[in-house]
Amino acid sequence: MLTFSDGRGRLDRRDFLKIGSLSLGGLSLPQLLRAEQQGGRSRPHKAVIMIFLSGGPPHQDMFDLKVNAPAEYRGEFQPISTCLPGVQICEHLPRLAQMMDRFVTIRTLVGSEGRHAGFQCLTGRPSRGTTPAGGWPSLGSVVSKLQGPAAEGTPAFISLTPNMRNRGWADPGAPGYTGRAHAPFTPNADGESNLKLERVSLARLTSRRSLMHDLDSLRREAETSGAIAGMDAYYQQAFEILTSSRLANALNLDLEDERIRDRYGRGDSVPAGYGDAGPLMNDYFLAARRLVEAGVRVVTLSYGRWDWHGRPHGTNFENARDHLPQLDQGLTALIEDLEQRGMLDDVSVVVWGEFGRTPKINKNGGRDHWPRVGCALLAGGGIRAGQVIGSTTELAEDPASRPVHFQEIFATLYHNLGIDVHRTTLTDLSGRPQFLVDHDRYGPLPEVI
Repeated sequence: MLTFSDGRGRLDRRDFLKIGSLSLGGLSLPQLLRAEQQGGRSRPHKAVIMIFLSGGPPHQDMFDLKVNAPAEYRGEFQPISTCLPGVQICEHLPRLAQMMDRFVTIRTLVGSEGRHAGFQCLTGRPSRGTTPAGGWPSLGSVVSKLQGPAAEGTPAFISLTPNMRNRGWADPGAPGYTGRAHAPFTPNADGESNLKLERVSLARLTSRRSLMHDLDSLRREAETSGAIAGMDAYYQQAFEILTSSRLANALNLDLEDERIRDRYGRGDSVPAGYGDAGPLMNDYFLAARRLVEAGVRVVTLSYGRWDWHGRPHGTNFENARDHLPQLDQGLTALIEDLEQRGMLDDVSVVVWGEFGRTPKINKNGGRDHWPRVGCALLAGGGIRAGQVIGSTTELAEDPASRPVHFQEIFATLYHNLGIDVHRTTLTDLSGRPQFLVDHDRYGPLPEVI
């Protein structure tokens, strides 16, 4: 085990030779690097940021308002005009309304299995039914397997999703048949930092200047002494990840301009809603951008609690008045930031939840689960933005035109990353080749590519 002090003492320069058990995703870091190299590397650096609205956002109160429906269906919100002629969205999303030309709005997301979990948004697959040996991998694990890391010092796949009481929402994304080498790095998972530094957590790594100073000193001493020269190449890479500060710096938001942090809205670390979900933490959006800049290919995060059945925990509309403005600020700041840095054409952003909400408002002022149709937003990645795909029936209960399946979104994200879903396969643990989506039924959205 590579042992560090707790910040009060010096590092032992001899201990870096014991780096073999440094762990990411349950595998030693040198093993992880070997496994990722086998997948090859892709240039230029394309990436995905996935924002999971855990609980199921109310599509008819956000992007598909039915103002002519009866009162028990239409809800309390009014539509506002957007920068796209004839397109209206919720009054509590004013920033987004002025940036709709950067987004593709999908009003007819279908294929949900109706389960409270992030699994389908992370994999594109239902959790029930026939699964391959090893299980379905998440998008980030597939990309890690196929493309490997984009830059030294960072893993390919990071989940910023924090620990939660609801384990389905806390799912960071399973590696499935790609193997533990391609599990996500999870810096926000309480009690188990994947970057195991004995008594030093990742949070402490990012915040203790003294520790970083010691790491830099250790590297200089090792290079001077020639101790690194005889190490296996992958151990050298592992040591470089540990001592380069790239990942730690990306996660250290104190290094970011205060004005940019304020533009994102910072957010609150307190769990949203009933306390069993993630926080409305706009800092996660900023961290996602910083991680992509540092070389991460896929960043996932869970944002807020969108399961609003009504009293005593607040009505659908009371909760939406809290959540929507914060999402509005953080999401638009992310898109503006990516655009200003020249990254938007290379970084795909997807925002969605596991299903939609019932057309009829229940007696407690809430909307219940509705897997028959939901909504999603896409931006970046070189897609043709500034359009709305699909329409729903009079009460927003079913698609009236152009249903869009979860797997079509996945196929589009893979396409944006340079991966052909009609040709690319990965081998499961039984040795069988598996396509990334059901390629004979679903492909990238022709409207946007």
